[in-house]
Amino acid sequence: MHSSLQAAVNDLERHKRLIRIREEVNPDLEMAEIHRQVFEKQGPAILFERVKGSPFQAVSNIYGTFEQTAFLFRHTLEKVKRVIELKKDPLQALRNPLRYSGTPVTALSALPMKSRLGSPVTWGTTTIDQLPLVKGWPMDGGAFVTMPQVYTEDPEKRGPMNANLGMYRIQLSGNNYEMNREIGMHYQLHRGIGVHHEKYNRLEEPFLCSVFVGGPPSHAFSAIMPLPEGLSELTFAGMLAGRRFRYTYRDGHLLSSDADFVITGEILKGVKKPEGPFGDHLGYYSLAHDFPVMKVHKVWHRKNPLWHFSVVGRPPMEDSSFGWLIHELVAPLTPQEFPGLKELHAVDAAGVHPLLLAVGHERYMPFRERAPEEILTIANRILGTGQTSLAKYLFIAASDDNPKLDTHDIPVFFRHFMERVDWRRDLHFYTRTTIDTLDYSGSGWNAGSKVVIACRGEKLREPATAVPASLRLPDGFRNPQMCLPGIMAVEAPVFTANTQGRADAERFCAAMDGQELSDVPLVILTDDSNFTAASLNNYLWVTYTRSNPSHDIYGVKTFTEDKHWGCHGSLVIDARKKPHHAPELVPDPDVQRRVRELLKKYGFGE
Repeated sequence: MHSSLQAAVNDLERHKRLIRIREEVNPDLEMAEIHRQVFEKQGPAILFERVKGSPFQAVSNIYGTFEQTAFLFRHTLEKVKRVIELKKDPLQALRNPLRYSGTPVTALSALPMKSRLGSPVTWGTTTIDQLPLVKGWPMDGGAFVTMPQVYTEDPEKRGPMNANLGMYRIQLSGNNYEMNREIGMHYQLHRGIGVHHEKYNRLEEPFLCSVFVGGPPSHAFSAIMPLPEGLSELTFAGMLAGRRFRYTYRDGHLLSSDADFVITGEILKGVKKPEGPFGDHLGYYSLAHDFPVMKVHKVWHRKNPLWHFSVVGRPPMEDSSFGWLIHELVAPLTPQEFPGLKELHAVDAAGVHPLLLAVGHERYMPFRERAPEEILTIANRILGTGQTSLAKYLFIAASDDNPKLDTHDIPVFFRHFMERVDWRRDLHFYTRTTIDTLDYSGSGWNAGSKVVIACRGEKLREPATAVPASLRLPDGFRNPQMCLPGIMAVEAPVFTANTQGRADAERFCAAMDGQELSDVPLVILTDDSNFTAASLNNYLWVTYTRSNPSHDIYGVKTFTEDKHWGCHGSLVIDARKKPHHAPELVPDPDVQRRVRELLKKYGFGE
C-alpha cells in the first residue's frame, strides 16, 4: 500500500521496475518520446531526474504494463474485488462468510478523512511556468497535464462525498492562455463536471476547482473509474489505496493532502478559449475547439514532489492498463448494469469508443426460429447508458449460439460473426446522433452515427481465409488482402471529395455484383491494404476509427424495405482517410533519433 507517489516509485525501484534518466531532458517532445520508446519495449516506470526549465522531477509509465499495474495494487485489488462482488450479490457474504469477513472494514476505511498533520499549509507554492511543461506530439497546441485529477463540488451538496473527481485534459500553455493566470479545461459528453458547471452557471458564486497531480497511484485511476452517479471517487481511491483519501480546505478549495501538486482556481462562467490540438488516444489529433477557461489562484506542491504524466496516442499505450483494470474490477457488475448482457468489451485497439463487442442472452421466445430479439433490447440499453452511448459500432452476439464465446478473443469473435451474420436482417442504424468528442470520422464535432450488428442463428458460411481466385476488381482498386477469415481489405482510389468518394464505393459494389463472394461477407476499402491486413490491431484501428456508419457503409445488392436497409451480398466499409478527418500522430524523426541514442545507455537499444 502506497501513501504517496514517491512511496510507489520507491516500491517500483526496489523491485527493479523503474529506470532513472539522469541526463537533462527537454519536456518539449523529448520526454514524451522517451516514454513512448520505453513503453514500446514493455519497459519499466521512468523517473526523469532533470527536467529542462523546471526544478521538479517527473515520473511516467508507472502503469506501463498490465502486470505492473497489478503489482502496484497487489495488496488491495482482491479486497476491492470482494466489495464489488458483494454489491452484485450481498447474499454471498452469508454463503461464504470467511471470504468476505474483512469486506465491511475495507469499505468503511475508504471514507475520505480530513487531514490534521502534513497539511498543505506547510507546502510550498510555485507557478505554472515552473512545472514540467510536457508537450507530447509535434502539432500539440502547448503543454498539457495528462494525468490530472480534476475536483469539483456540487453547489447543492457540499463536501467530498458528493463531489466529482474526473480526468479532464488541462492545457497549461500555448494558444491564447495568459501564462500563470489561465489554463484550459477540456471535458466531453457524459462527464460529471458538466452537471456541476450547469448548476454554477445559475448561481452568483464562483465555480471553484482543484486539479491534483500525483498522489498514490489509486488516485489517478479513480479519476477515470466509471462509478455509478452518487458514489464518490474519493471513497474508491481510498479503498484501492488501502488508505483513506486525506484532504483539507484552503481558501474555499479542497486540497488533496496526498497529492504532489494542487492547482486551485475558478472555472470562469461564459468564458471560452481555443484548446488543443492534442495528440489523443485514438491515434489522431483532437483539433482546437473552444472550451472553458480556469483562472489560476495558486499552485501548491509538497516537499520534493514528482510531476506525474503519461503519453497517449494510437493504442495500445499506457492508458490501456486503465481499461484492463476497469474490466478486472467491474466485469462482475456488467449483468447488473445491463440486464441480459453477459459480456461487454470496449476495444482498446480501436480507440475504445468506436467499437464495442458484446454477448447477450436470448430468452424471449426460445420456441421460435432463432433471430436477434432480446440482444436488440440489450443493444439499445448499451447505447443509452453513460460512456457506452458514445460507441459507433456495436457487434452483439447471442450466447445460445456459443456459450463459450469471449469478446476478448477478438479473432474468434469476428469469425463467429462472419459465419452467421445476415446483412439482410442484422444491421440497425442510428443516424444524426452523438459520438465521441475525439472522433472526427463523423459529420461534425460530436456528430455522427451508430450501427448495431446483432447476430444470432445457425452457421451460414465457412469464411474465406484467402482472397478468392476468381475476384475481379474494377479500375483503381488493387491489392486485396485478408485481414481475418471472411474479412478482406482492398486498396481503393484516394478519397478527395464526398461525391467522388461515394461514386468510387458504389462503383466497387456494382463490380462485385454477380461475383462469388459469399464466403467474404465483409470488405474494407482502405488506402493501404497491406498495412490494414498486417495485424489485428491495424485492422481494428483503420476500419473503426476512419468510418462513419451512416456515410461509409455500402453493400452489394442493397435494398430498403420499410426504412430498413440491408444488402444481399457483401457489406463494404469505406475506411479511407477523408478530407475532414483529423491528422494522424507522427513523431518528430529528429527527436526519435536523439532518444534512441540516449536510451542505448539504459539498455533500450535497437
